Amino acid sequence: MTDSADPLAQGYRRFRDTKWPAQRDRFIALAEQGQKPHTLVVACSDSRADPASIFDAAPGELFVVRNVANLVPPYEPDGQLHGVSAALEFGVKVLGVSRIVVMGHALCGGVAAMRTGAPDSCSDFVAPWVAQGTPVVRRIVEEFPADQVEQAAEEAVVRLSIDNLRTFPWIAEREAAGQLILSGLHFGIADGMLRALKGPGRFEALG
Repeated sequence: MTDSADPLAQGYRRFRDTKWPAQRDRFIALAEQGQKPHTLVVACSDSRADPASIFDAAPGELFVVRNVANLVPPYEPDGQLHGVSAALEFGVKVLGVSRIVVMGHALCGGVAAMRTGAPDSCSDFVAPWVAQGTPVVRRIVEEFPADQVEQAAEEAVVRLSIDNLRTFPWIAEREAAGQLILSGLHFGIADGMLRALKGPGRFEALG
């Protein structure tokens, strides 16, 4: 990261020149006191939908879990490797977040792969990963007009992930006790608008 043309090196220099001096005290406090984020965000890995940017969040405010198509798998404590589930367990049980947000987005390639199939070059991991959302997306394809399928499918995957969150007993218990709020959002890349899940099947634009 020493090349002056390296975009990462350039970004780091901007960080050190501007953001670091302005937030030095916050970083020092986070180093000394540890993190205490208020919200855990499950978001897509898509580079166009960055939660910290969208929510204008300061360091230490969000605990972010990103993966292809913002999927939460069902609760399966089977001793296998479950990255999303491990992050959920840490965020809820250790960090004590008070809210979990699942944020989908427009033009999601992962959701598109649920409709048309993953690229042939991504059969090792992407294909089986997105397959967990294929049944709900296929129902959307059957029920919605062609010009509404893309967004409806992205919203359906958000709802699927929220449903799967409730299969985790320690999430369901905290939600029932009023200690944890589950929310669903959809971000429009082209217009920058956030739409929130209001009820079982309705997303409404946030003011």
